[in-house]
Amino acid sequence: MSDTPTPEWIAVDWGTTHLRAFAMRDATVLARSVSQDGMGRLDRTGFEPALMALVGPWLSAGPVPVIACGMVGSRQGWVEAPYREVPCVPLDPTLTPAPVTGDLAVHVLGGLSQRRPADVMRGEETQIAGFLALNPGWDGVLCLPGTHTKWVHLSAGEVVSFQTFMTGEIFALLSGHSVLRHSLTTDGFDAEAFDTAVSDAMGHPERFAAKLFSLRAGHLLHGTQDAAIRGALSGVLIGAELAAARHYWLGQNIAILGMGDQAQAYQRALRPQGIEAMLVDTERATLAGLTAAYRTQKERA
Repeated sequence: MSDTPTPEWIAVDWGTTHLRAFAMRDATVLARSVSQDGMGRLDRTGFEPALMALVGPWLSAGPVPVIACGMVGSRQGWVEAPYREVPCVPLDPTLTPAPVTGDLAVHVLGGLSQRRPADVMRGEETQIAGFLALNPGWDGVLCLPGTHTKWVHLSAGEVVSFQTFMTGEIFALLSGHSVLRHSLTTDGFDAEAFDTAVSDAMGHPERFAAKLFSLRAGHLLHGTQDAAIRGALSGVLIGAELAAARHYWLGQNIAILGMGDQAQAYQRALRPQGIEAMLVDTERATLAGLTAAYRTQKERA
């Protein structure tokens, strides 16, 4: 790859904590760059300078189109890109232009909403579109682990329904700000403790809150190691989620967006249920979705 690429267009994945940009020639990545200028640390006037600081070196031959997804399109973002209600295809062919002072053309993808039960997604719709582009004709359920994990029912190229679980955020809160933090002072992850906790939580989800405190008590009374408590905490939370999401994954083709520890934990938790879920590279899916949006914009121009 050249140190100074000349892109045809720029793909941007702009979340709450990070800004990721990719110099693109159709679907080929020429260069990538990342900064800490996520939506959460910017006001409306800060988005354009943050983007230019990252992609400016790629614009030596003049401005190029920019297609952006994620929290950049939220109410607190650069411009609010509207939600579309499911069932629908994941990508809206009409993108929302961002206000710029220069001659760079930035368009932002909108999210998806669901009326009952009330739910929204922003950024994941692009990953879903990319997954479908990479797996044409695929029907089933896509699990997107994260701070707010989503289970998404896909059929005939559309998002039929979805449900969000705050499992990742609850884990962070409990491990960092609850009494359990005193039992999680070292790293490590006990897979056997995870498996047992998943099974217990799926069998008795009503005992969720009691099981959490027993983790702390086990540390005090029996000297349970941090790795076992961390594994069990993760297992309790994921097991309770799987019990609640059973109507999504039971009897379905399942794919999990991600290749790291969290995605592998969901894959491991589903295996005893007779499900061997496919893991999907997140960046590849995101870029495939942004590429699909760019091609649509190019055809409509």
